[in-house]
Amino acid sequence: MSLLKNVGTIGGLTAVSRLFGFARDILLARVLGAGGVADAWQLAFQLPNLFRRLFAEGAFASAFVPLFNRHMAADENAARRFAGEVLAVLLPILVLFGAVMMVAMPWVLWAFANEDLRGDAATYDLAVTMGRIAFPYLMFMSLATLVAAILNSLSRFAAAAAAPILLNICLLTALTWGALQPAGEATRAATGVGLAIAVSVSGLLQLLWLYWFMRRAGFRIPRSMPRITAEVKQMGVLIVPAVFGAGVYQISRFIDLAFIRGLPDGSLTYMAMADRWNQLPLGIIGIALGTAILPALSRYIAKAEDEEAVRLQANAVELAMLLTLPCAVALFVTGFAFVKAFMEGQAFTAEDAQTTGMVTSALVVGLPAYVLVKVLTPNFFARADTRTPVYTAAASLVVTVGLNIALVPVLGVVGLALAGAIGAWVNIALLGTILARRGYFRLPPRVLGRIGRIALASGAMGAALWGLMQAITPWLDGPFLTRLAAIGAILGVSFVTYGAGTVLLGVLDKATVQRLLRRQP
Repeated sequence: MSLLKNVGTIGGLTAVSRLFGFARDILLARVLGAGGVADAWQLAFQLPNLFRRLFAEGAFASAFVPLFNRHMAADENAARRFAGEVLAVLLPILVLFGAVMMVAMPWVLWAFANEDLRGDAATYDLAVTMGRIAFPYLMFMSLATLVAAILNSLSRFAAAAAAPILLNICLLTALTWGALQPAGEATRAATGVGLAIAVSVSGLLQLLWLYWFMRRAGFRIPRSMPRITAEVKQMGVLIVPAVFGAGVYQISRFIDLAFIRGLPDGSLTYMAMADRWNQLPLGIIGIALGTAILPALSRYIAKAEDEEAVRLQANAVELAMLLTLPCAVALFVTGFAFVKAFMEGQAFTAEDAQTTGMVTSALVVGLPAYVLVKVLTPNFFARADTRTPVYTAAASLVVTVGLNIALVPVLGVVGLALAGAIGAWVNIALLGTILARRGYFRLPPRVLGRIGRIALASGAMGAALWGLMQAITPWLDGPFLTRLAAIGAILGVSFVTYGAGTVLLGVLDKATVQRLLRRQP
């Protein structure tokens, strides 16, 4: 399949999952609000979820896929044996780590909880209970990531892209139950426990779903005793630096948790809700691009087909900017409108919506950079070089921490989001410079010119949206249908102005579409 079709398959199914996620967060905001039980839930859920994104979907997949593809190219039986050896070592590590974390949960949460949460003994105990119930999700999803990596390497992307829908269905079920109960602290607490149960159940369901599709594809992982073979050791060596190289966004979220400790009650919820809007394009575009190009890039580099590798990555960069720049500009200008239209109400106040909207605008400053990390780091991973992304990620994190120290006392949680965004751009600048100096990849002048025109089209769209917001902001205080009309106007102006800009500036033409649709061998 072509890059565009692969990204479309992964991104389309991810979009369905994100729509379920929006419905989930709308209910979450209205049932739990911000602060108190809401912050306790966010903290309990974010720990296993961040570990999943950082280690399983980030580092593990980045190290496993190139090695697995190398075995597949030589001998499918060798690939099966390699997968079995990895699983045999991975499973006991996950069980042991999960047991330790569940025992240590009171102390782990204490390290990240703010003063309001630590000072409320009942709510803090509830957070510990929710954290323990939800943490098995990490084990199930780490195993699911192994199966998903195999399916993606076999160019079967749909099952893995659809799996997160099960998470949102389970969470929506728990939230719907909570919304139907009488309002009060007891209901909020019971809903939080129900959410924690739903998280772990969803992890098991996703694992079973992916395993079924793997068996259907004719691939079976043989059983094996845990042994540190040469191949497993090689992957272990690659995973440690890949944690930092592929997971800079997730590491910055851990840093955010540390700084949120000193911020007022509700800050954790504001950041989580804002991140939902940032994760929509990041998940649909960034994860889809990274997932789609890593197997193909690994094959091109293994076969020394350098021209094809450069072509693939140049197309990925162009497609990333074509889709993420307008998203970033639109959310920067109108993020508050989306938060207010869909999340404000019941337990989520107008002040909560205002703060969340400001955090959203700050977060999306780094959106194109977060996506480009997913596009550029596979070039290193495909060459079994996981050290270089570590160095660039470490440099960007130093910048992020320094900016946090400077901005958080002045801007609060908004400064936290802005610091992470700037740090992400530092990471991209370093990755691009190193790739060019080593001769691995340099953007062709044609693509650079197109990116400049994409920026112009996005800027024109942003100016039109800024003017529109002056007119429709009062609509956001009206009934729900009036709010929807405001969102419809934003979407309409965005599509028309950006679409017209790309056509008038020659960004989109027949040759571009044909190039992106070109089939990958």
